[in-house]
Amino acid sequence: MSTNEKISSPPVKATDTAAAGTATAEVTDEDFLEEEYTPGEADGGMFGAVPAKKAQHFWPSARRLMGLLKPERAGIIAVLAMVTVAVVLNVIAPRILGQAMDVIFAGVVGKQLPSGATKDQFIEGLRSQGQDNFADMLARMDVVPGAGIDFQKLAFLISVVLVMYFVANIFLWLQGYVLNVLVMRVVRTLRDDTEKKLNRLPLNYFDTRQRGDILSRVTNDVDNIQQALQQAFAQLVNSALTVIGIVIMMFIVSWQLALIALVALPLSGVAAGMIGARSQKLFAAQWKNTGELNGQIEESFSGHDLVRVFGRDADMLARFDERNEELYRASFGAQFVSGMIMPVMQFVSYLSYVGIAVVGGLRVASGAMSLGDATAFIQYSREFTQPLGQMAGMANMLQSGVASAERVFEFLDADEQDAETATEHLPAKTDGHVEFQHVTFSYSPDKPLIEDLSFTAEPGHTVAIVGPTGAGKTTLVNLVMRFYELNAGSITLDGVDITRLSRSELRAKVGMVLQDAWLFGGTIYENIRYGKLDATEEQIMAAARATFVDRFVRALPDGYNTVIDEEGNNVSAGEKQLITIARAFVANPSLLILDEATSSVDTRTEALVQKAMAALRTERTSFVIAHRLSTIRDADTILVMEAGRIVEQGRHAQLLALQGAYYRLYMSQFAGEDADAALADSAEDATAVHS
Repeated sequence: MSTNEKISSPPVKATDTAAAGTATAEVTDEDFLEEEYTPGEADGGMFGAVPAKKAQHFWPSARRLMGLLKPERAGIIAVLAMVTVAVVLNVIAPRILGQAMDVIFAGVVGKQLPSGATKDQFIEGLRSQGQDNFADMLARMDVVPGAGIDFQKLAFLISVVLVMYFVANIFLWLQGYVLNVLVMRVVRTLRDDTEKKLNRLPLNYFDTRQRGDILSRVTNDVDNIQQALQQAFAQLVNSALTVIGIVIMMFIVSWQLALIALVALPLSGVAAGMIGARSQKLFAAQWKNTGELNGQIEESFSGHDLVRVFGRDADMLARFDERNEELYRASFGAQFVSGMIMPVMQFVSYLSYVGIAVVGGLRVASGAMSLGDATAFIQYSREFTQPLGQMAGMANMLQSGVASAERVFEFLDADEQDAETATEHLPAKTDGHVEFQHVTFSYSPDKPLIEDLSFTAEPGHTVAIVGPTGAGKTTLVNLVMRFYELNAGSITLDGVDITRLSRSELRAKVGMVLQDAWLFGGTIYENIRYGKLDATEEQIMAAARATFVDRFVRALPDGYNTVIDEEGNNVSAGEKQLITIARAFVANPSLLILDEATSSVDTRTEALVQKAMAALRTERTSFVIAHRLSTIRDADTILVMEAGRIVEQGRHAQLLALQGAYYRLYMSQFAGEDADAALADSAEDATAVHS
């Protein structure tokens, strides 16, 4: 986003931002996807209004979230392959352990049988004695009468199992590494997309939304998506493949017991679906409230001085407590409801486990299956419920991640500013001839602001724009910058319609010095150079000397290497304003916009700032928005605006002589003797102009 877009924030209503942030935003755009807007006044701040967004459906957002992984198809396939190998090894291992159990059991039983007779002879003897169940069980065992445990075979089977588990965990580690790499790449791309989106959004998007909520979407919500993709995705894939593999093995071992185990699936699915649907709404509320709380914190810190001045500490704390309580309730509800999934599914799995243990024991006793198969099946049943429980646990994180994805996707889907239609270019040095031709503009179709406005700013002239709050002064210069597009008419720069220029080329010809002097983290030297990054040291020093920055910088211990702190509190308001003027000076613009640049400094500093701005305006077309009319007496043209129209224009003395709107504004700033002195000065000016 360009610097100018960040620092220029006209209201959405027909009010003027020069009035120190007294504007109230009003939303009428129907493109905000069923958002409801609550006036900021009700929330007690210029950023208090927060759009209440209805949650989108879970599956469309989840599919779109998974779609972010499409550029990483090769890595995803590798991850799936490694997970599949690991799952196959982990699933087969219990069956081999069951065979090891059969070796041990057969050895123990065989040791109890006297040698000299065959296994078949013992079975016939048992049947003749009516012990058919024991005979059937013995028939399924690889027993050698008189022989003990085959430790060589047992060692081989255990070694195979250990190798399988080792290799499986190596593959799981590798897939985790690969997945982390590709997820970080996806999240990096997502962060790039959100940053680029910020630069493509129109100014009214930021005027109608809370800053803290926007910051929460591009930071907290993206972090939450990253966590969901890193942990939930891998775990869900692993668990799903494990469930499939175990189901296959359970049917191979015993289809009867497999049917008992699968009874848990529909019960668990119904429980997870019902609880998950409820928790999704709560997670959406949680992240919405997180954004609102961030907005409250941002507003409290940004306006910290005003809060203290007006003694509103308790009020701000009360509003913070209120929103913090709302976030607490939403978060607690989301965690409580989603936390019910695991216990419910565990209870269902225990019911299944009891059934498997009872029926399995009966089948072993009846000789229908071996002890090793029963042991393997019980292990499968335990491993079967474990991934189901993990999937239920990951549902918590997945629900939260999808809720964050909804907020980020809503941000990415927001309407962007009109596409560039650049067909012409300006020369390296322009004259600065600006002409408004029948310009019409309004923030809201039902509330006209500027209607059929026409005037001309000659090259090198200073055009002062004055008028009451809400007259459209700041809107006028923002139209020159193309922060907003016209409804009708045209604005030309040196005869070229600005809509035929790219925004970057147009803004490269314009310098702005605003009422709020904004400095970036870094040194004074770097802040001046920000106006022209390829400026030489000589150019920067020349700009500093011309704008009187050099005077106070030389007195600082670190000079131009003095680091501006986060709030810019280690330099005064006047010094900050001089630095911003130097920043505009080094950019060497053809057009200059000064938006009430002296209103935040004291009278003594104002004189210095006025001299700096006079140097800056030299040989440049300048637009000066001013409330202190004494500062624009030497302007070549003064435009007096009321309700979006130019009601008077001319020089200072001429307008006073008319005793119209400008006269009333001018005299309202003086009283008594000051008024008489002002009229006397104006009479002298008028005489000089007439002569």
